Amino acid sequence: QVQLVESGGGLVQAGGSLRLSCAASGGTFVTYAMGWFRQAPGKEREFVGAVSRSRFSTIYPNSVKGRFTISRDNAKNMMYLQMNSLKPEDTAVYYCNAGPLTNTSYLRPSLPWGQGTQVTVSS
Repeated sequence: QVQLVESGGGLVQAGGSLRLSCAASGGTFVTYAMGWFRQAPGKEREFVGAVSRSRFSTIYPNSVKGRFTISRDNAKNMMYLQMNSLKPEDTAVYYCNAGPLTNTSYLRPSLPWGQGTQVTVSS
């Protein structure tokens, strides 16, 4: 029912910023926490961060903490990922999803994956 569409990726220099968007259509995900994942070539999919359904709580892994900020607009079924101080290691295809939070440190994706959006950071 719910279709996820990621956008906003592109080419940026190290130290630059980028803002990604995740749009959901065909249903509602306001009852779930929402989050971002990324996958670089030859690597496993990595959890990037999540925001609770109430918007009051956010979680991030150490790799992005202090640089990335996740927000959501429940009325618009939109979620955003503000990325600052980008590093070449952030290069990956970024995906969004929704689902329950596990141990306050991970989001279990429960929706079909979208196509993602490519983020490339040059050194």
